[in-house]
Amino acid sequence: MSAITQKVRKPRAKPLDGHIGQRLRQRRTLIGMSQEKLADAVGLTFQQIQKYEKGTNRIGASRLWQFCRVLDVPPSYFFEAISGTPYADEPMSAIVTVPTKGRSKDPLTRRQTLELVRAYYRIADPNVRRNIFDLVKNLSEAGAATAEATTA
Repeated sequence: MSAITQKVRKPRAKPLDGHIGQRLRQRRTLIGMSQEKLADAVGLTFQQIQKYEKGTNRIGASRLWQFCRVLDVPPSYFFEAISGTPYADEPMSAIVTVPTKGRSKDPLTRRQTLELVRAYYRIADPNVRRNIFDLVKNLSEAGAATAEATTA
């Protein structure tokens, strides 16, 4: 008897997998969870979490559900910023590709933004938080008005 061997092709990661990985990293970082802690919570290694976050490996539905439970987000969280957003008219590759060097176009994926949000929510007094929010909002509006006046 001869053995028949078939070449089994592994599914290749797609641009959407990269987007889901970015959202995974964004949420994990936002709540201050390390790759190691997330890996322990779902029974993986931190190296596997890295592969998911980079979009190298695809995340299966049951694994995505585990991430939803651990990160306290609905499944739709991982698919946000694809349709109904400023990026909606762009091709999928433009939406989910993040430059490996330089800055991302999306300010929500920057570490500085995530650190700022975490620091903001560590402020215990809601009145102080609100005052800081109003201050930042006023400063950004004043900066935009100044920039608009100089270009006019």
